[in-house]
Amino acid sequence: MMAEAKETLLVNEFVDGILDPEKTMLGPVKNGGHIVANTAPGCWGPMITPCLKGGHEVTRPVYVEGAEVGDTIAIRIKSIRVTSIATASGNDAPVEGRFVGDPFVAVKCPECGTMHPETEIKGIGNAAIRCKNCGADVTPFEFTKAYTMTFNVEKNIGITLDKEGAEKTAVSGHHYMATPEHSVQNPIVTFAPHDMIGTIARLRPFLGQLGTTPSRAIPDSHNAGDFGSFLIGAPHEFALTKEELEDRTDGHMDINRAREGAVVLCPVKVPGGGVYLGDMHAMQGDGEIAGHTTDVAGIVTLQVEVIKNLSIDGPILLPVKEDLPYLARPITKKERSDAERLAAQWNMKNKLERSLPLSFVGTGADLNEATSNGMERAAALLGITVPEVMNRATVTGSIEIGRHPGVITVTFLVPVEMLRQQKLEQFAIEQYGEIE
Repeated sequence: MMAEAKETLLVNEFVDGILDPEKTMLGPVKNGGHIVANTAPGCWGPMITPCLKGGHEVTRPVYVEGAEVGDTIAIRIKSIRVTSIATASGNDAPVEGRFVGDPFVAVKCPECGTMHPETEIKGIGNAAIRCKNCGADVTPFEFTKAYTMTFNVEKNIGITLDKEGAEKTAVSGHHYMATPEHSVQNPIVTFAPHDMIGTIARLRPFLGQLGTTPSRAIPDSHNAGDFGSFLIGAPHEFALTKEELEDRTDGHMDINRAREGAVVLCPVKVPGGGVYLGDMHAMQGDGEIAGHTTDVAGIVTLQVEVIKNLSIDGPILLPVKEDLPYLARPITKKERSDAERLAAQWNMKNKLERSLPLSFVGTGADLNEATSNGMERAAALLGITVPEVMNRATVTGSIEIGRHPGVITVTFLVPVEMLRQQKLEQFAIEQYGEIE
């Protein structure tokens, strides 16, 4: 018998890198209830922690009351607060001989051959992560160019540190990164990189991972079409076929618009949905072109709401208004008035659309494939053709890169009739105001 659903569920447990629908979820949380999570840093820390099998360390999924396969869960991001004092990041290069096919997923000790070995930290620097079984340097990735960044108390500004500062964070890595108590990752500041000194950066935190559980076991960082493509025919236990990769839910978006105030609509592909989150970033430009950005720990509050019988294939984003592309911003009262005067000149006064924006997430092995995926998802949901999506995204929206090489958003103004048919009108009005 399922436990009574909670109004607020506190989450501070993590998966071992695998999103597995067969594993027990936390919760349930009430439909309309809240999830409060202490998230662990993503990317680099898990990447140098071989016992994590997915390249990230996301929260254990949460069962949402009433969510059934074929529904959608609307996730309102109520707040995001960075708790890390410092972090490190930079470009990566895999170290040959320390993995089987994929350094994110199948790490192998180069000396004793242990798969997913437990590790311990000995000293600081690139060779500090050691196999507990034989003592070998077991890190499957190394930096090419990298930096250590610290943040002010207000968490609005960061600066990159010099050698002395980087090494200070390295010797107390868990403290400076504020890794949650149940996290097992090695703190990436242990490497003490300092190739870029004195750079100032603004903070605008967001969630690189936010979504629902796929219908088959998938490594967490690979729950998207681009990283997921690495699993097709892979020489390890998590290999998938191209068809099996369609079971993903694209929770690993790295879209910087998934920040406080945004709403993310996520497909339900397993009973309860299995909402999970993590991979918080302190800041990131579109594309995450370095491959990585500033991974931080933090406290996140989400509100979840089930939309019954709304079947979507991948996430839909309702960004905060200021994050919308210029052409996709809601039509203002003045613009509506101007359009009506123009329409009257052409005897079209009662034929003008009323619309609000939606942003469809698309993923694929490359940006072209991701763009096609996003447009196809938009067309399927709204009951229109891909060419119509192309036209609307061109004149009332934009294609934006979430993550290079293969996550994008297709954003455009959607006629209110289409929003109403898909039970999304009120969500769009709540986010952007009444339709002019």
